[in-house]
Amino acid sequence: MKTDVEIAQEAVMEPISRIAAGLGIAEDDLELYGKYKAKISLDAWNKVKDRPDGKLVLVTAINPTPAGEGKTTTSVGLADAFHKQGKKIAVALREPSLGPCFGLKGGAAGGGYAQVVPMEDINLHFTGDFHAITTAHNLLAAVIDNHIQQGNALDLDVRRIAWKRVLDLNDRALRHVVIGMGGKAHGVPRETGFDITVASEMMAILCLSSDLEDLKKRLGQIVVAYTRDGRAVRADELNVTGALTLLFKDAIKPNLVQTLEGTPALIHGGPFANIAHGCNSVMATKFALKFADVVVTEAGFGADLGAEKFLDIKCRFAGFNPDAVVIVATVRALKMHGGLPKADLGKVDMAALEKGLANLIKHIETVQAFGLPAVVAINAFPTDTAEELAFVEKKCNELGAEVALSEVWAKGGEGGLALADKVWKAMEKPNNFNFTYDVESSIPEKIDAIVKRVYGGLGADFTPAAKKQLKEIEELGFDKMPVCMAKTQYSLSDDPSKMGRPEGFRITVKELRISAGAGFIVALTGDILTMPGLPKKPAAENMDIDVNGKITGLF
Repeated sequence: MKTDVEIAQEAVMEPISRIAAGLGIAEDDLELYGKYKAKISLDAWNKVKDRPDGKLVLVTAINPTPAGEGKTTTSVGLADAFHKQGKKIAVALREPSLGPCFGLKGGAAGGGYAQVVPMEDINLHFTGDFHAITTAHNLLAAVIDNHIQQGNALDLDVRRIAWKRVLDLNDRALRHVVIGMGGKAHGVPRETGFDITVASEMMAILCLSSDLEDLKKRLGQIVVAYTRDGRAVRADELNVTGALTLLFKDAIKPNLVQTLEGTPALIHGGPFANIAHGCNSVMATKFALKFADVVVTEAGFGADLGAEKFLDIKCRFAGFNPDAVVIVATVRALKMHGGLPKADLGKVDMAALEKGLANLIKHIETVQAFGLPAVVAINAFPTDTAEELAFVEKKCNELGAEVALSEVWAKGGEGGLALADKVWKAMEKPNNFNFTYDVESSIPEKIDAIVKRVYGGLGADFTPAAKKQLKEIEELGFDKMPVCMAKTQYSLSDDPSKMGRPEGFRITVKELRISAGAGFIVALTGDILTMPGLPKKPAAENMDIDVNGKITGLF
């Protein structure tokens, strides 16, 4: 079997203008980045905004394991399957971050014969969106420190500057730094740090904005610091909102590429799901829903993280909701959730499978609690047995969830036809979509609702520091916003070692952060970090490029 990168490099791509034409996008509405990438002009929206929306399919998964689940691969393969069936289809995905690309995961563009291309470009710089976010974020940070240096007219408390700097790499050494060293000419010394770009509030703002005007308004609302008497200071007060918005003039436009089978793919924005809201941009999804009859999109990690935020945050702001939800799982991963070591996952172990299946069942229940029909996609592995597959299907059917075997990694769209049929039927079922909580509820009530309904826990506890932050947030009037939970992706709880379906647990909220521009409160739990570190052997060590420009080891 060829590697993913070999398959991608052998792909014969269509000119992107031809892919766009299949969606009815005129060449005048494209801004070309070479032959195979383009941005869609914002003027195109005025031509399609009054069209009815297509159907929306959300792809999510069980809690991820080292055994792999294949959520993006399934999303791409499902879109290709609908394309094969003659449906006007688009897939809407997030852009990969360079941090995990060079870190533990490597590239992120699907896999096997269900990939988006040009894969190397998508993983490396793409159209520059993340660089625009990084630069805008750091411009605001530079302006804050310059304001303090130049007399501090706003009376900012240098101990309470909320705006850090960002970099789209995993670099643990930058989590806590001291700046302004070297004397009076070099700034005012203070403690700060770096987050990864995909955790930036500006990434969330890009992905939640409905247009450039909305983006500008949100940028101005960012809380950057506090005065010495405790007043929250917004970015607008530093008079650089216009300059920040300038840096987003191209980044706000959705990117158009294609799958290996020529299915249109809108790839735009990329917030992490464990430390941010984990969904591609509202604009890309809205564009896709006007251009296509069916749109397949995904949310990061398991349904407890990405899907919950897609439904409770993105759908709340954007005003749409899915017609069906696909939950991706593998027999191997379910056995690992049941306690089987990774080395033994190829063996039949029905006890481990039954125990691990509880994780999948919880996610099915969660999707159904949102009032949405669920379809389970079992990503096929050669070691899967008929007995194991039948057992999973039986248990899922008992909950009212259809099950389909997905073979898109090996067969592309052809391997997703059965899944596409099940999803199409699910979209015809009743849809009683509802949110987990009322946004007007208190922050503890909202977090408790997520913990109980989505995680299956008993509730949330707040550390003394978080209680102090909660009191201040309430006094400042920021408590009537959705909550974005920053939590480990590996467990339904905040303890990554508790796999499967833990019970009787409580979540500990260690910190609350105001993201007033994005429009939500971030609740940090467990040992979650907003700047990841590199593993002992980073994926970057396996990467190279030869004299002919051929890349190896990226994927």
